[in-house]
Amino acid sequence: MTYPTSPYIEQRDGSLYIAGRRVMLDSIVIYHRQGKTPAEIVELFPVLKQWQVYGAIAYYLENEELIQEYVAEGLREFDRRRAESRKDPKSAALWARLEKARQEMASKRT
Repeated sequence: MTYPTSPYIEQRDGSLYIAGRRVMLDSIVIYHRQGKTPAEIVELFPVLKQWQVYGAIAYYLENEELIQEYVAEGLREFDRRRAESRKDPKSAALWARLEKARQEMASKRT
């Protein structure tokens, strides 16, 4: 699919990125939807400038329906790949270590 052009966003390999960066638009949109301010998003992605985050948010708002579907599709693909990797015997040990670490962190919080 081809998305509307913008000086703030570029399409590479079927994905949308902040122009000149390796940060995907999905990340900015998800944090924006969670209520993060542009300044907070810059703290999470120090390679970005605040004007780039504002540009990405403006692009999202300008094309909201299209970008919401793009983000939803990305999340579906992520879930599909995660489920596949959990079934892969080569990944089973890694998933087991991650789960153990999560449980240990949770027990330390209580």
